[in-house]
Amino acid sequence: MTDKGKILVVDDDRLVLATLSYGLSQAGYVVMTADNGDDAILMAREHRPELALLDIRMEGKSGFDVAAYLREYLQTPFMFLSAFSDDDTVAQVKALGAVAYLIKPLDIGQIVPAVDAAFASRGAQRPAELPKLAKPADKLPAAQAALAQPVAIAVGILMHRYSLARPQALERLQRMAQAQGRSLFDESERMIAAVETLALPPAH
Repeated sequence: MTDKGKILVVDDDRLVLATLSYGLSQAGYVVMTADNGDDAILMAREHRPELALLDIRMEGKSGFDVAAYLREYLQTPFMFLSAFSDDDTVAQVKALGAVAYLIKPLDIGQIVPAVDAAFASRGAQRPAELPKLAKPADKLPAAQAALAQPVAIAVGILMHRYSLARPQALERLQRMAQAQGRSLFDESERMIAAVETLALPPAH
C-alpha cells in the first residue's frame, strides 16, 4: 500500500493510541504515536509529520501546548480529538487554527475522512502559490478557494463515504448545496455537524 502521509497521534489513553494507529495505518498512513505532550514535541521535531491528531487534556503539556508549538515552530497542521465541547475549549481550538475538532467517542470510520480531507486540502494548496494558509479566500483561484476548510473536510467525508476522487466529491457537494439552496460553506458545516452528532454518545 502506498503511504498517503505521515501522522503523529497524541493521546494519554493507550487504547485510543492503539486503535487510531492501527486504523490509520490500514488506511495507508505512516503513524507515529506519543502518550504525552513532551514526547509529542520531540517526535514532531525529529520526524516532521504532515498532520498531528491531538488529545486536549493530558498530564503535563496539554494538546493546546503541543498545537501552539507545532504551529509556531514547525508549521504542522493539527486537529483535536476531545471529549470536551464547552465554549472555552471550542474558542481555544478556533484561536489555535485547528483543521478539525472531533468530539469523542469516535470510531476510525469517522476520523479517516477528516484526515483524508486535511491531506486533500494540503494537496490543493501548493506552497509556492500559497505560502500562508490564512491567505484570504478571495485572493485564491476558485478551485483552491473551494477546498478551504471546512469545505475540504466535507469533501473528505464524501470521498471516504462514496469512494470518490476529490473533484467528483467536490462536484457532489456543490450539487447538494445547490439542491438545498445553501452556500458551499453552509452545506459543508451542515454535513460536518451531522457527522459529529453521530459521534456523540446516546442521551440517557
